[in-house]
Amino acid sequence: MITRAVLRYVRISPRKVRPVFPLIKGKKPDEAIAILFSVKKKASMYLIELLKSAMANAGRIQGVDVDDLYISSLVANGGPQMKRFRAASMGRAGMIRKRTSHITVELDKMTIKAPEVKETAHATHATHAKTKADPKTNKAEAAPRATKKSKIKEPAKPDSGKKGKE
Repeated sequence: MITRAVLRYVRISPRKVRPVFPLIKGKKPDEAIAILFSVKKKASMYLIELLKSAMANAGRIQGVDVDDLYISSLVANGGPQMKRFRAASMGRAGMIRKRTSHITVELDKMTIKAPEVKETAHATHATHAKTKADPKTNKAEAAPRATKKSKIKEPAKPDSGKKGKE
């Protein structure tokens, strides 16, 4: 984690904030802000504000380029609830919970890793190893597979249905 920003006591339920997270997680902050402008959710307004704050926090750190950052973590936890009451049937009072959220965004530096090549048992299987390259088309041709000889069964003779007399 290079930097993080926390927005606390936001008047929106964490349940309404969380569906927006998969749209922007793993993206650069600038790209995420562009995506959030097109999302029609109230949570996107708060996340834009939060991402701008996190970018400003990262800009204050020496040796950190804001263009090399990506969103590594997004968390929406519940804050305190304001409790209000509304009249309900039979003279009762029904409680309404007005929920708040604490939203946290963490930015991290992108590291470029060489792709790891794993040799699986599937790739080393004998049938996959028998390929030949065609020099004209530069495409690999699979070697013909050996097939099992199956016994051909003769079709059953139709029964005439008469027994005894001919």
